[in-house]
Amino acid sequence: MIDALRNHCLAKKHVCESFPFDQHTLVFKVHNKIFALFSLEHDPLSISVKCQPEYAIELRETFWQVSPGYHSNKKHWNTIILDKIDKSLVCKWIDYSYELVWDKLPKRLTISTKSDCKENA
Repeated sequence: MIDALRNHCLAKKHVCESFPFDQHTLVFKVHNKIFALFSLEHDPLSISVKCQPEYAIELRETFWQVSPGYHSNKKHWNTIILDKIDKSLVCKWIDYSYELVWDKLPKRLTISTKSDCKENA
């Protein structure tokens, strides 16, 4: 599932991947703003995504695989254990996270055709 989710992230406009923290945390950014982090050292694997606070709580109460963001702001981030969860749900939450970040970017960046990727994995 990790390859499909990675490709899903990379298919989005102006997305870069890197390992800025360590060799086990794959980070996806849009214009240098993080929208997803994959923890590659845990078994099962997990991903953290940005979320509106109310929706984050709702997801945590609905899915046992969703918990407050690991090593991140627990109000705005959820960590999803990728064990026995539908890939389409995870893709939906990745899309949601990406849109939250995208919507807060300055307009000049969202209309740009130039990518600002500096560091690729």
